[in-house]
Amino acid sequence: MRLFVAVDLPEETRREIAARQKLIAAPLVRSGGSLKLVAPEQMHLTLLFLGGVQEARVPAATEVMNTGVDLPAFDMAFGGAGVFPRRGAPRVLWMGVTAGAAPLTSLQREIAERIRRLGIAFDDRPFHPHLTLGRWRESRGSANAVALHEVGEIASMRVTRATLYQSRLSASGPAYTPLAHATLSKDGE
Repeated sequence: MRLFVAVDLPEETRREIAARQKLIAAPLVRSGGSLKLVAPEQMHLTLLFLGGVQEARVPAATEVMNTGVDLPAFDMAFGGAGVFPRRGAPRVLWMGVTAGAAPLTSLQREIAERIRRLGIAFDDRPFHPHLTLGRWRESRGSANAVALHEVGEIASMRVTRATLYQSRLSASGPAYTPLAHATLSKDGE
């Protein structure tokens, strides 16, 4: 099964980001390349991409993800935009996390450690909090990252849990099925 762990975005946050997504993407689409935007209903902030996991290991992953996380819920805000990679032809258009990056990183580390203890391999690159807005199948030249950076907060939300998802890819796009939720449970905030 293809799995990942993400923070879900409330409907209002997705709506606010989708409105700005179109404005950010418009000049990039006009400049060429094949930028495919993430549909608002598909938006989520990935904490950990597990990729293909043997079905026999999924119950253990579900069990550890159904256990509360001893961290307080926190507020997170989105703003700014950029591309990966920073040099050359862009592959990913993203929006940054302007507030809440430190607690988000703590949550990501906790989830990664849980999955690591299960012996499930995953993409262990350094975590850079961002929300993917779109991907280029092909891109020509380079996007001007300086022109993409927008100032100010675009949307905010309260983070109360992380979700383990199964992802199914098809010609009509990905379909995500929630399998478990790790709720932030520390008292006091």
